[in-house]
Amino acid sequence: MIFDSHAHYLSTAFDDDRDTLLTALFGGKVSGIIESGTTVSDSREALALADRYPSLWAAVGIHPQEAATFTDRDIDELRVIASHPKAVAIGEIGLDYHYEDGAPRDIQHRCFRAQLALARELSLPVVIHDRDAHEDTLTILKEYSPEGVVHCFSGSVEMAREVLKLGMHIGIGGVVTFKNARKLVEVASEMPLDRLLLETDAPYLAPVPLRGERCDSSMIIHTASTIAALRGMTTDEVLRIAEENARRLYRF
Repeated sequence: MIFDSHAHYLSTAFDDDRDTLLTALFGGKVSGIIESGTTVSDSREALALADRYPSLWAAVGIHPQEAATFTDRDIDELRVIASHPKAVAIGEIGLDYHYEDGAPRDIQHRCFRAQLALARELSLPVVIHDRDAHEDTLTILKEYSPEGVVHCFSGSVEMAREVLKLGMHIGIGGVVTFKNARKLVEVASEMPLDRLLLETDAPYLAPVPLRGERCDSSMIIHTASTIAALRGMTTDEVLRIAEENARRLYRF
């Protein structure tokens, strides 16, 4: 069975067939999905979606690209909605230096630290977004040593080793199937399997041979088969281990 540890089914890309697709996925090979919030309001919607599907849960948090308007009141609101029984993590949180017109870095840092502190207060794992901000992300993670996952991992093997030393998981998605994914292939080949989570980041980053299409959770099969080939395993073994890891991390 497929467990998708990171998706965005609230994306407008799914507006025409969201419920039809989710019903089909859960009626097929998909055993679980974590819907990842990006704003306070989006996180509320993620929980409302999770309430409609027994095998869908939500991470609640403020994405670094949404951090420009961050205030302490947001933390108060997240604290309340994180008490929902289907809120299993604080996320998607972190740093994103990719866009020149993105949220100022000092505000991103303040938002990131505040949410890490909230996760510690609530004893919840975190879902980390790190884009072109490896050094600062790792520095801040070392300050808090949270449980959780660095999702859509894009760092080096050396960074992966530091993340693993913190006891965190590494989320691998469709990028590992891309021809230019040398670093991620190396990480997937070396990392301990008990720290592996599989994800889509749906609707983004569809794997080869479906690259360019709208991604959904069923496509994890291609990611798993790539990792299985790297590790000398079967695809089913990789899927089983990744699901066990997700359920252990998110405590259900």
